[in-house]
Amino acid sequence: MLRAGIVGLPNVGKSTLFNAVVANAKAEAANFPFCTIEPNVGVVAVPDERLNVLAKIASSAQTIPARVEFVDIAGLVKGASQGEGLGNQFLSHIREVDAIVHVVRCFENDDIIHVAGSVDPARDIEIINIELGLSDLSQIERRIDRTRKQARTSKDAQFEITVLEKLAAALNEGKSVRQVSLNEEETEIIKGLELLTYKPIIYAANVSEDELATGNHFVETVRQIAATENAQVVIVSAQVEAELVELPESDKADFLASLGVEEGGLKSLIRATYMLLGLRTYFTCGPKETRAWTINAGMSAPQAAGVIHSDFERGFIRAETVAYKDLVTTGSMNAAKEKGLVRSEGKEYVVQEGDVMLFRFNV
Repeated sequence: MLRAGIVGLPNVGKSTLFNAVVANAKAEAANFPFCTIEPNVGVVAVPDERLNVLAKIASSAQTIPARVEFVDIAGLVKGASQGEGLGNQFLSHIREVDAIVHVVRCFENDDIIHVAGSVDPARDIEIINIELGLSDLSQIERRIDRTRKQARTSKDAQFEITVLEKLAAALNEGKSVRQVSLNEEETEIIKGLELLTYKPIIYAANVSEDELATGNHFVETVRQIAATENAQVVIVSAQVEAELVELPESDKADFLASLGVEEGGLKSLIRATYMLLGLRTYFTCGPKETRAWTINAGMSAPQAAGVIHSDFERGFIRAETVAYKDLVTTGSMNAAKEKGLVRSEGKEYVVQEGDVMLFRFNV
C-alpha cells in the first residue's frame, strides 16, 4: 500500500482534514502550532461507485474497496530545513511517503491563529517549497561530495555527478526536482535519494464552508502556482468534512446540497491522490465478494494476479477479462460471454483501469 503525506504550515487544517479522512482517527486538532509531533497514520477506502454496481450484478455478500494510506505530518515552518520547529524530524517523515498532499489555508478566520499572522497562499506555499528544496539541495550536495573521489576513475560516478549538479542548479533557481526534465537513466540515478521535491504533489485548497462550491481568489492563486508545476488542485473544506463525520448518513446529502455541492472535497482528494500515485483498479466479483484490487499502471495480467497471491502469478495460465462498462451494459458475466465481450488474455496483456478479471492458474 502506497502512502500520501499531508503537509503544510501549522494551523492550516491538516489534522482536522486527516480526522475527516479517517473518520475514527485520533489525531488532535488544536489551535496552536506543533500539536502534531509524531505522524498519525490512517488507511482510507477509495470511493468507487463501481463496486456497488458490480456487487449487485454478482449478488455479492460484501464489497471490499481499494485503500490508500494517509500520514498526517506536523506543520513545517520557515527554517525547518535547518531544524526549526523540529523541522529535521518532520522532513524525515515526508521522505518516507510516496506523494504529498499540501494543505494550503484559503480562508479568513480571526479566531484561528495563522503562524505568519495573515492569510497568503503564495507565501505559505513558497515557505514549504523552499524548505523542501533546501533539504533536497543539502542532500544532493552531500551526495556529490561523497561521489567525487569515485568519479576520478568511474564513468558511472561522473554521470551521477552530472545529473546531481543539474538538479542542484534547478533547486538554486527555486525550482523543484519535479520541474526538471529527466530521462529514464537520469531518473534511475536519483531514485534512491527519496528527494522531497521530486515526489508528486496535490494542493488541497482549504476553504470556508460557504466557499466550498465556488472557491475564492485564494484558490485561484493556488491554481496559478500549481500550473507551473503541472500539479493538481482540489478544493476542500476541513470544516465541512469535520461536520460530515458527525452527521448520520441520511442527513449528509441534504447538508451538502445546502452548500451547493453533491459531495465534499474529501472524496475528490482521495481519488486524486490514488491516481497521482500511479495506481489503477481492477475488480474481481462473485457471490462471496466484489473487490477492488490496486495495481501500478502498466502491470501485466500475471503481475496483477500476483497482487492477490504470489501463487497466482507463478502459475498464471490466462485471465478471463471483461471491461466494467461492457459487464454493466450486458447485466451479467454470462450475457457478456454470449456477446463475445469476455476476452481470454495471456501473459503479455496489460491490465486496464476497470477490468473485471477471473484468473486461471496452476497451483
